[in-house]
Amino acid sequence: MEWNESNDHRRCVFVPGPVIVGAGPSGLAVAACLKQRGIPSVVLERSNYVASLWQLKSYDRLRLHLPKQFCELPLMPFPQNYPTYPTKQQFVSYLENYATKFDINPLFNECVERAEFDSSIGFWRVKSVGMMKNGEERRIEFVCRWLVVATGENAEAVVPKIRGMEEFSGPIVHTSCYKSGDAFGGKKVLVVGCGNSGMEVCLDLCNYNATPSLVVRDAVHVLPREVLGKSTFGLSMWLLKWFPVRLVDTFLLIVCRILLGDTSKLGLVRPSIGPLELKNSAGKTPVLDVGTLHRIKNGDIKVVPGIQRLTRKTVEFVDGEKENLDAIILATGYKSNVPSWLKEREMFSEKDGLPRRPFPNGWKGESGLYAVGFTKRGLLGASMDARQIAEDIERCWKAEAKNFTPLSRSFTP
Repeated sequence: MEWNESNDHRRCVFVPGPVIVGAGPSGLAVAACLKQRGIPSVVLERSNYVASLWQLKSYDRLRLHLPKQFCELPLMPFPQNYPTYPTKQQFVSYLENYATKFDINPLFNECVERAEFDSSIGFWRVKSVGMMKNGEERRIEFVCRWLVVATGENAEAVVPKIRGMEEFSGPIVHTSCYKSGDAFGGKKVLVVGCGNSGMEVCLDLCNYNATPSLVVRDAVHVLPREVLGKSTFGLSMWLLKWFPVRLVDTFLLIVCRILLGDTSKLGLVRPSIGPLELKNSAGKTPVLDVGTLHRIKNGDIKVVPGIQRLTRKTVEFVDGEKENLDAIILATGYKSNVPSWLKEREMFSEKDGLPRRPFPNGWKGESGLYAVGFTKRGLLGASMDARQIAEDIERCWKAEAKNFTPLSRSFTP
């Protein structure tokens, strides 16, 4: 869908199919599943690219953490020549080809400011702000029967407040702005956050001769990415077909002890419940080790406790120890931004911007509202939701399609 821009700065557009907010993997998956069923959709994206988080806000060494068969979107497998764990560049290429194959043409630079259901007409009103070619602001209101929220769990960077942050003289960079350790060679760098990103950033810094310290405040499960050449995740999924979660967790922890040793001796204390049970109950993903533990064991990476405060050149930890620093990298994750623009209180929590109903029931709300990419189960969960959403909309579409007018119809309010 392309605009024939006029001098109108405001207009209203009726959309016969769903409006999908977000052109990441989740939004593309829904659009493709709908296209397969002959249902048109309009995809709104605030950036210039599909999968902007991957293209603009991820580090260079990033690879898919799970084998490709668990990460492919509906209706299109990865190319056979891709490795088991595709690189960032390969995944972006896959997504761009996916959009091309299913003729998905997002409207870029459309930032949704507000979306709410108008019960008086039985439609959603989605208001976005964009820029015209002449640089002037353009406001559009999309009116649609169905609204798919595909902005995901990782829409906005989480930047914690640390005492003394404003005093620190070195750079403080969130991983959304980190590309590689090239800029940190020979420097002492504090990495805050011990998830998959924090662990990989530490490893990347080592490869550029930096000296990283890793802040570990909470208990964390670290698993080998592979066991005897087989994906740990894939093995877990197979075992869960036959055994209960707690028994599979027990098996995984025994394997971890054999392959990785006692991680608590390295400052990485495990939670009291197993990795799969913790993932299911709290959505906390275990770390899949790709070589960071080896560097910790060798002393290349120092594990440190929580931060008490920062000064101009140093950090003081909660145990009273101090350390000189050159830079800080915040591997503190992301959060949903849904409450900032979706004016709805039943489906999404105002506190964290996630569906109130847990997986697998969080994909559908009331009045034609849907959510995709909020399962805390990565691309596999998003693909599952995309299929269900498309099937559900198709049922309504067949009954209501005759009442819709052409997509191109628009008017100035």
